[in-house]
Amino acid sequence: MGGSDENFPGVIRPSNIQGGLMPAGAGQTRRALGTINKNIIAPPPYACAVHKRGVLTEKNAAGNKNPAIPVHRPVTRKFAAQIVGNQQQQSIKEVMPSEDCLIIDADKATADFDMPMFVQHTEAMLQEIDQMDAEIEMDDINVEEPVVDIDSGDKKNPLAVVEYIDDIYAYYKKTESLSSVPANYMAQQFDINERMRGILIDWLIEVHYKFELMEETLYLTVNLIDRFLAVQPVVRKKLQLVGVTAMLLACKYEEVSVPVVEDLVLISDKAYSRNEVLDMEKLMINTLQFNLSVPTPYVFMIRFLKAAQSYKKLELLSFFMIELCLVEYEMLRFPPSLLAAAAIFAAQCTIRGSKQWTKTCEKHTNYIEDELLDCAKLMVCFHQKARTGKLTGVHKKYSTYKYGYAAKAEPAAFLLEY
Repeated sequence: MGGSDENFPGVIRPSNIQGGLMPAGAGQTRRALGTINKNIIAPPPYACAVHKRGVLTEKNAAGNKNPAIPVHRPVTRKFAAQIVGNQQQQSIKEVMPSEDCLIIDADKATADFDMPMFVQHTEAMLQEIDQMDAEIEMDDINVEEPVVDIDSGDKKNPLAVVEYIDDIYAYYKKTESLSSVPANYMAQQFDINERMRGILIDWLIEVHYKFELMEETLYLTVNLIDRFLAVQPVVRKKLQLVGVTAMLLACKYEEVSVPVVEDLVLISDKAYSRNEVLDMEKLMINTLQFNLSVPTPYVFMIRFLKAAQSYKKLELLSFFMIELCLVEYEMLRFPPSLLAAAAIFAAQCTIRGSKQWTKTCEKHTNYIEDELLDCAKLMVCFHQKARTGKLTGVHKKYSTYKYGYAAKAEPAAFLLEY
């Protein structure tokens, strides 16, 4: 076994052959590589490169022969290009060992040659990474809006009752339907209609302004009128008496200094006597079962304006919007909380010229933007005709310096397109 090669003339050593072991006698018939290359008439139409893709996981990490590519590494555009470039070079070297093989440039590919497979994989992979990067950037931009703690500054104020303010408004929201009236209650009135109601409330808004009464008084007055008319038939000549008496009751409930009965008789041009006012007061308070503690739109306005981080212009414009609704009979179909939220939403749109409703407003009002659109559109329509309509009491009131000329703001007409 230790003899020389002369004893084994049919055996060829591996070092004498390029490519490994060959059977005996093959050396006499083997042609040179140069002769093979000369016999090639033309190169193939495209490089038959195979794109070998492998998933670098813990399972096949041991077989990773390219130490330049780590097994666990975030996939980025640069890293993907490096991976694909290495794979391209390796595939080309494996498939094209000769200089006579044709290599096609992807940028110079024409209709005569199909795109090589590895180029298609490269472009698809890079496009996918670009899309992933864009989605990540959008996720970074669209950060969820935080909800502001609107009561953080009032924790040391005992009058703000921060400990149970949320419970109070949850109760208001629960009971507001009990103090509301049917949207079609005028159908049971035989001598008055919704137009007469609008004239009465428009006049009472002017009376409220002249007497310099509190805002709460106006909203409670309107509530008492509607609740009374919803259950008690009234002739038209007594309708103004109902309005004056409702304001008297609201003043006794809300005001510190209550107007005397004679002042109310005088403001109604002495159409009624003192006794008639007192008799109507007894009838109304008994009909309403002495229930004057009701959540009016004003109650919700105060809380919702705080949630909207209100400033003076927004506050005045919001109250202008909702007072326009007091005159309109058709707005009775909306609950007080929705009226308040929609008024603030419409005011914000009027000031900014675009829709805006924050997460903080959603949390404290329990209304999303879509739920406010219908009501806000009606408010915009009322705003557009406030100066030219027949009932201009609210427009005159909010066209003064005291109310910041809020009525002169340009209506948010773009909301009507939604």
